[in-house]
Amino acid sequence: MPGLLLVTLAGCMPPRQPPPPEAGFTPPTEWREPGSNMADVSATWWQAFGDAQLTALVEAALAHNTEVLSAASRVEQAREQIQLSRAALLPSLDAALGAQRTRELSVLGMTHTTAVQPSLQVSYEVDLWGRLRRLKEAAQLEYRATEAERDAVRLAVASTTARAYVSLLSLDRQLYVTRETVDSRREALRVAEDRAALGYTSQLELTQAQSEYEAAAELLPQLQQAIREQENALRLLTGRFPGDVERGAGLLAIEPPPVPGVLPSELLRRRPDIQQAELLLAASSLNLQAQRDRFLPQVQLSASLGRLFVNSLDYDPVRVWDLGASVLAPIFDAGRLEAGVNIAVAQRNQAAFAYRAAALDAFREVENSLSAVSNLRQQLVRVAARRAVLERSLTYAEDRYRAGYSSYLETLDAQRNLFNTELAAVQLRESRLNALISLYQALGGGWQAEP
Repeated sequence: MPGLLLVTLAGCMPPRQPPPPEAGFTPPTEWREPGSNMADVSATWWQAFGDAQLTALVEAALAHNTEVLSAASRVEQAREQIQLSRAALLPSLDAALGAQRTRELSVLGMTHTTAVQPSLQVSYEVDLWGRLRRLKEAAQLEYRATEAERDAVRLAVASTTARAYVSLLSLDRQLYVTRETVDSRREALRVAEDRAALGYTSQLELTQAQSEYEAAAELLPQLQQAIREQENALRLLTGRFPGDVERGAGLLAIEPPPVPGVLPSELLRRRPDIQQAELLLAASSLNLQAQRDRFLPQVQLSASLGRLFVNSLDYDPVRVWDLGASVLAPIFDAGRLEAGVNIAVAQRNQAAFAYRAAALDAFREVENSLSAVSNLRQQLVRVAARRAVLERSLTYAEDRYRAGYSSYLETLDAQRNLFNTELAAVQLRESRLNALISLYQALGGGWQAEP
């Protein structure tokens, strides 16, 4: 009869449901933007940029950033969750103390009874079907997932700090170029004023020179404010109050490191966020099986041992004990167990789609970063050639203006074009360095999943 009941209950269990086929994917065999002589990715990849201050800022952020510290606290929380699930596999021992005072009327008259019963109670759930073991394994996987999440946060903070520092150096360089331009236009304005005073040039050319000078000077406070805000952002990333940020040798001194890269098939093991999604998927599958196990009977063992002290008749303490076992088999719960399984199935499916989404996003980020590094390198070559041409053009325009062959407008156009090109060259260099940093981040920053 018990065997028949077990078979009947097992037959009531919902059927196993595999992950949805839409969650599956096949990694590409090669990148759309293949790299040549791709370098390995080191765990301390930021050192490849050769700036000691950049290294110091990243290491400070990894040690003091609030997001990193919060992620580490979540790891500790998950570790304690493992202890909770492990404790469910072991017996629980409790101390109990019962006391009772009664007053009643009997044939002997009014009697008062005081009873005190200290005891030890043991209870244990027999894990016949492995439900508790699965919950423990799920907690272990979730703990490893929080470790991967912590590593993903560290990688994101390191990358954000590195990009913020490069942007700060870019603003410094733009401020330097703008100041040089302001000085040059101030000198040109002085010459225009002298020529206008002698009648060698018109008031229109003088006002044009004044306008170009003011346009360049207007950028100075804008850049200074941007630098102040960027410094404060960097200080926040490193867990400090607003203040000055020490610089290294400057933007032009940073030599772009070799382009890093890995095979597409290796990317899934090099990204902590993908590892986190994979571990959460495995944990959700175990939780789903544990929910299905609730359809099977649960066996509970219990025991207690104690002594009973009664003072009404001056009895000696009496040793009392109890042994028991119970089998709890679900018969009717208004669909509660089935709903729990369906919820677990939905959570497992969400985890499967989250894993696929993380993988797709990882390949997108790598492709975009590889393409950006390549195209920005070509843009830098072109802008350098254009800058050389514009320098010669400005020289020709100034010579023609001094010789009286052209108006001052040609010189102003040449100055304006050269200034804009110099700023564009600085911004392109910043973008290329940031694209390399983004590529390091997209490749997992040297992180490797545990075998």
